Amino acid sequence: MIRTYYLLTKPGIIMGNLITTVSGFALASRGHFDLLLFLATMAGLGCVIASACVFNNYIDRIADEKMVRTKNRPLVQGLISPKSAIVFALCLGFLGLVILWIYTNPLATAVAFSGFFIYVILYSFWKYQTSLATLVGSIAGAIPPVVGYCAVSSRFDIGAALLFIILVLWQMPHFFSIAMFRAKEYGAASIPLFPTERGHFATKIQMLLYIIAFLVATVLLIAFGYTGTAYLVSVVVLGLAWLALCIKGFKSKNDVAWARQMFRLSLVIITLLSIMISIDTV
Repeated sequence: MIRTYYLLTKPGIIMGNLITTVSGFALASRGHFDLLLFLATMAGLGCVIASACVFNNYIDRIADEKMVRTKNRPLVQGLISPKSAIVFALCLGFLGLVILWIYTNPLATAVAFSGFFIYVILYSFWKYQTSLATLVGSIAGAIPPVVGYCAVSSRFDIGAALLFIILVLWQMPHFFSIAMFRAKEYGAASIPLFPTERGHFATKIQMLLYIIAFLVATVLLIAFGYTGTAYLVSVVVLGLAWLALCIKGFKSKNDVAWARQMFRLSLVIITLLSIMISIDTV
């Protein structure tokens, strides 16, 4: 039963978000790493993200029945009752916000709650109404590194803003890739997708523009004196590789396979980006 509740929190999503949180925390720390504050930030935000994921599982339980990828989730299989899931989500969210409030600061707590609200209340419902909900979801996904940054700095400045912008710009091509190779699954659940509504060519144009903007945003971290040369070299190489693969997609004869490549590369990029921000902060 413990494992069932654990799976309900979508541990993969939690891990991915906490990786970016580390980069925000390290960027604001600038070499003065507070271990206790770091652990409290990770624990508190981890609980908030887990709570949001459980709520999302509850909201998606009907649609999840129609998709092969999600039909075995605990709520769909009846392994956990909807009421128990709600109670679990509330407890996780309350615990996480209390930890952040006590051990970090009101700003970090408020930012974390805003991400929770955007993901659960706005994105989770709007995604059934409009494909533009993807942009809303990208805003929620860009919150974790900002929480990490604000937990240390107690302020929202240009560093926090750049992290937020970078994550939003990264997520759009990432989400579009998923939408392209999982279009049939989402279609079965009646979830509107940009590639389905506007076509693959229009989606590729959007991805190209977002990746170019992403490249510019990542370079701004060094321009404003937050990171060093090693970071710059890494992000330029990775960004150009992503851009090249995106351009290659305009000649692709198998968009599903190409989208999977874009998706995998996007994961490599955000992981290495987070690592380089963490170890090459000025």
